[in-house]
Amino acid sequence: MENNKKKVLIKVQNLKQYFPIKKSFGQKERLYVRANDDVTLDIYEGETLGLVGESGCGKSTLGRTLLQLYSQTDGRTMYYGRDIDEIAPGYVEDILKNLVSRKQTLQGLRDKEDSARKAYEALPDGDEKYAALEQLHTAEKSARDAFLDIVQLIGGFYTVDDLTPISDILLKEYKQGVEYQKLKRKINEEQISLDGTKSTLKEKGKSKDQIEATTASAKNRISKLESELKVIESQLTTIRSGIYELMKKHKSNTDFDKYEVYRDKGINLARLTAEEMRFLRKDLQLIFQDPYSSLNPRMTVGQIISEGLLAHKYFDKNDEKLQEYVLNIMEKCGLAPYFIHRYPHQFSGGQRQRIGIARSLALKPKFVVCDEAVSALDVSIQSQIINLLLDLKEEENLTYLFISHDLSVIKYISDRVGVMYLGNIVELATTEEIFAHPTHPYTEALLSAIPTTDVDTKKETIILEGDIPSPIKPPSGCKFHTRCRYATDICKKVVPEFEEARPGHFVACHHKLM
Repeated sequence: MENNKKKVLIKVQNLKQYFPIKKSFGQKERLYVRANDDVTLDIYEGETLGLVGESGCGKSTLGRTLLQLYSQTDGRTMYYGRDIDEIAPGYVEDILKNLVSRKQTLQGLRDKEDSARKAYEALPDGDEKYAALEQLHTAEKSARDAFLDIVQLIGGFYTVDDLTPISDILLKEYKQGVEYQKLKRKINEEQISLDGTKSTLKEKGKSKDQIEATTASAKNRISKLESELKVIESQLTTIRSGIYELMKKHKSNTDFDKYEVYRDKGINLARLTAEEMRFLRKDLQLIFQDPYSSLNPRMTVGQIISEGLLAHKYFDKNDEKLQEYVLNIMEKCGLAPYFIHRYPHQFSGGQRQRIGIARSLALKPKFVVCDEAVSALDVSIQSQIINLLLDLKEEENLTYLFISHDLSVIKYISDRVGVMYLGNIVELATTEEIFAHPTHPYTEALLSAIPTTDVDTKKETIILEGDIPSPIKPPSGCKFHTRCRYATDICKKVVPEFEEARPGHFVACHHKLM
């Protein structure tokens, strides 16, 4: 299936993850480790995206930043696994409240972008023009981000001159949506608590009538909350009808549809608060490299797997269905039922990794970062875990970001492959395409280093000379130019665009290997 027909699950735009370094005495400039520097990519639902590169290039940091385990320094990370109405994040209220002033700010940024473009175009070729190009890119990014913040929420309404009534009605819808979601979660919590109480009473040998009598008040509470939910739902429908009428009124504007295509229900993970992000944690999971140190040695397998289920209120701790659910997940991950009361130290490396996988998948996530998930295992066990991950992906329609140094593992498991160098993705394509036609010199060098048992294959191994430059002060222009055998003067001065060289094949290089 072509990429443009697939559903995007995560859209990353200009992501930066910098870590500040403590200033030394007399140092004026604040320095940063630029672990991820301007990363842009889409991750499609149901795919496995492999990520390769040398140690220290920022692969694990990117995985953890996507999960918002680090607060990203800059950029947008849009998540489409849930509707924005389910979370109703605070940043949406802020944008809707200030639509008028934000549109004015956007106009100011566009003026700056135009000035930067004119300055760039007026200069002759040379160092000064290269510097002006960087300033133009910065101005373009600021204007684009401000524009997307607005149009992703209001779409075609962007064409309306006076945004005040639009702001009012959308804000009203937002607030009612927040109330709706709060009530829905409360009903869910009450229901889980009720199930737990029923299980406890059943265990104590109470009759069906006694259980019914004891839980009657809780049932009434749930019924009352459900009635309130219906009222709010009806009010929301009325508000949305009003929005629809407004859309019909403004749809005659020729530019309405042009801006309406930008409207989507994506959630900008980078702007969520810790509490809002907590709600999404169940969707975004991580499988760690070291299966032993990632498991709590004081907890049994059953406790480890059920911990997340209780924290996210899937079950009450007394609910009889909890153990049944945990055993089912263990079976899917190839763990025998009698392991449930054992501790991590009683297992081999492969079994511990299966426990880690079971813990991640118990919450029914949509996106899983597998951070060197098989690197610490024996080769024979690696194949079992990889096949397990592939089976679970098919069954649960999971999406993986698979980080590894091992190109053969990446080739086997991935649908697409991204190659990272010093914090940037330098090449991205389908697995077949990237192994058949490496277009970036760094990818060419990596693939040439794959050992082969075919004695007839006469392949030149490309030796990359020198160490990876420091991510604190990376080289100017293309970061790979200090080790690239094709580098020319432009590579030292201009950052190459990450552009589509062939359909679905993206590369950032001034001298692509076509």
